Amino acid sequence: MMSYGYRPEWSEGAIKCPIFQTSTFVFPTAEEGKAHFEVAYGLRNRREGEREGLIYSRINNPDLEILENRLSLWDNAEECAVFESGMGAITTVLLEFLKPGDLLVHSSPLYGGADHFIRHFLPKQGISTLEFHPDHSKEALSALILASGKADRLAMIYVETPANPTNALYDLAVCREVADQFSSPGRRALVAVDNTYMGPLWQHPLQWGADFSIYSATKYIGGHSDVIAGAVCGNKQMLQRIKGLRTFLGNMAGPWTGWLLLRSLETLHVRMERQAANAALVAAFLQHHPCVEKVHYLGFLDPEKDAQQYDVFKRQYSTAGAMLAFDVPGGEDAAFQVLNRLKLVKLAVSLGSTESLAQHPDTMTHAGVEIAHKRALGITPGMIRLSVGVEHPDDLIWDLKQALEC
Repeated sequence: MMSYGYRPEWSEGAIKCPIFQTSTFVFPTAEEGKAHFEVAYGLRNRREGEREGLIYSRINNPDLEILENRLSLWDNAEECAVFESGMGAITTVLLEFLKPGDLLVHSSPLYGGADHFIRHFLPKQGISTLEFHPDHSKEALSALILASGKADRLAMIYVETPANPTNALYDLAVCREVADQFSSPGRRALVAVDNTYMGPLWQHPLQWGADFSIYSATKYIGGHSDVIAGAVCGNKQMLQRIKGLRTFLGNMAGPWTGWLLLRSLETLHVRMERQAANAALVAAFLQHHPCVEKVHYLGFLDPEKDAQQYDVFKRQYSTAGAMLAFDVPGGEDAAFQVLNRLKLVKLAVSLGSTESLAQHPDTMTHAGVEIAHKRALGITPGMIRLSVGVEHPDDLIWDLKQALEC
């Protein structure tokens, strides 16, 4: 994260990669310009030893290329594509690999933006969607797909795990097995995973057979609440298709965004480890507070009571993360009172930043989700979602204690 993909001698000895704030790049010769476009537009593969040439910042830019190279390392991916937002990353993947008549199977709950796109936009394009839940076994998920009558049209399983905001877990190995079950020669069902909640450190979807590991890079990767971005990691062939559509949609990240994320990657590991340690202490405080009904935190999964979820957690994750939610008695009014009393924790959406953030999923991030659906998923009027930052844990606990007076 400190030096990979960059050589100071390329940029007058600058120890950090400069911001390449340019729209276009000069070709040394017309022949080289032609060669660059042949590769960029897929007219031929790169020859041995041939470097990908810089053409135009909508296609490629040094800040983005170095960022993509470094992000690929976390997931052990062949390639990465960065976008100007997390939704840009999600929608580009879905638009490139789904077509009218296809079936998309998706987990629930989902981030509100992804939920709206899948439930309301994709059906207008003739794409069918089917929801499944954490308690679906491999057999139950297979039966659900068969019962849809569209098993032969399964194109993708889209999973957000842990789920936002409930922290529900999905077994990615099972998703891969089910996708393979309904694949056929010439038509492979894909698995795409929104890995935002765990960032690139605590879960590695490609390791479990996923085709794509998708991020809102605004969150842990950016980590400072000062940039909007997204990223997709996967194999070279798939990412070439994604980058091709990105070129024509024009939703790639700009050089300033790329530079900010390069800066953030250098501290990602130390930030996330501190956030996870803080979250464990905060969750322990909330678990024993008389004004808290329930704490949704992966570290509290019980190996007997929550056997299936606990098994997934132990296999698939390296830590409980830094995201939690908790329910307070009294519904929306009580939750709002707690949120309004907070002094150190900021009342704002987003997550994964250095500062701790709290918000009300029912009326904020998931406001567009149908009420009955939210209740069935456990998103209640009394739920507060908390993204734990890097502040001193004693200060965070003090703030929550004074806000939770009941």
